[in-house]
Amino acid sequence: MSRSSHKPSTRLGHLGRSPQRWLGAVNTPVVRTSTIQFESVRDVELAEAGQYPGLSYGLHGVPTVTDFQAALAELEGGHAALAVPSGLTATTLPLLALLVPGDHILVTDAVYGPTRRFCNLHLARLGIDVTYYDPLVGGDIAALFRPTTKLVFCESPGSLTFEVQDIPAIARVAHERGALVVIDNSWATPLYFRSFEHGVDVSVHAATKYIGGHSDVLLGAIVANETAYPKLFRLWTDLGVTASPDDCFLGLRGLRTLAVRLERQQASAMTIAAWLRGRPEVAEVLYPALPGARGHELWKRDFVGASALFGVILQPATAERVAAMLDDLELFGMGFSWGGYESLVIPIHPERARSATTWQAAGPALRIAIGLEDPADLIADLEAGFVRLRG
Repeated sequence: MSRSSHKPSTRLGHLGRSPQRWLGAVNTPVVRTSTIQFESVRDVELAEAGQYPGLSYGLHGVPTVTDFQAALAELEGGHAALAVPSGLTATTLPLLALLVPGDHILVTDAVYGPTRRFCNLHLARLGIDVTYYDPLVGGDIAALFRPTTKLVFCESPGSLTFEVQDIPAIARVAHERGALVVIDNSWATPLYFRSFEHGVDVSVHAATKYIGGHSDVLLGAIVANETAYPKLFRLWTDLGVTASPDDCFLGLRGLRTLAVRLERQQASAMTIAAWLRGRPEVAEVLYPALPGARGHELWKRDFVGASALFGVILQPATAERVAAMLDDLELFGMGFSWGGYESLVIPIHPERARSATTWQAAGPALRIAIGLEDPADLIADLEAGFVRLRG
């Protein structure tokens, strides 16, 4: 049986490692080096020409880095992957590598806030025109294309508001017009959304989140098909934004347990989301894996699982009452990340970062990330918070 025929949870234990290379050690060691010594002048000349078959300098990917990259590419079904120092680097490097002045880009209105800021400040400065689109536009995105449109940037589910995009429909339109499709796939990870099977050209990840899984690493990853990869590799090399071997070691460690963590966190999230839906203080739960939630049918069609990050719209309440609810939570921390072992909650304000659509909600909104704690304990913590919310 070939490795590609194994289930993803099985493959995660074997991708990106070769014990025979390391005296039988099951994990690729942390290889720290800057200088690579060559055997001959001919090897030096090949390295200078970019034709040396092996590693020519530490910045270009020591074994810890290349094993992490190879594991991600094989897991998601891409041609190759690049490790970068953060999720934000993963979202911004493809925009710089694949666009030139005069190009036009379409970006989902539900995009991650720092990605939007990069588009508004830096792409605009470089003469690249940005149009934000309704994340629910689907195939009707064709009406927004121009002769200069070269790329569509998707995020599904959307940041903060969790809209599920019709990625296959968007990809068909884009490819008919010669444009590439990039998706931020951090929420679903390569396990739960197979980007390249749905027409995506580049899939980016904040590996800080579920791939790392332990809230102890800043790491990003870019997985690409054969069409997009050469330009990405060129800029990755020229900017010198390789992730460190120590961080890639932690990324590989996180991959080994990704399946079991996500399975547990998804189950807990479903339990808690269903409980929240029944609370009188809650107007709506934004979790596409929950039957009846916004985007559920598209999620069920295209995804094979869900992570444990979702939104909650509360009934009308003052900011003071929401603060009273959150400030004294015992198990839920407040922080901007997610995907680790710990549960987090923050108030969110989607209305502050929209231009193509208008965010309207019954009351204040929260973003909740469910960790590995027992869901009954998390529910008790939230229940006590609701008592404080009611005053």
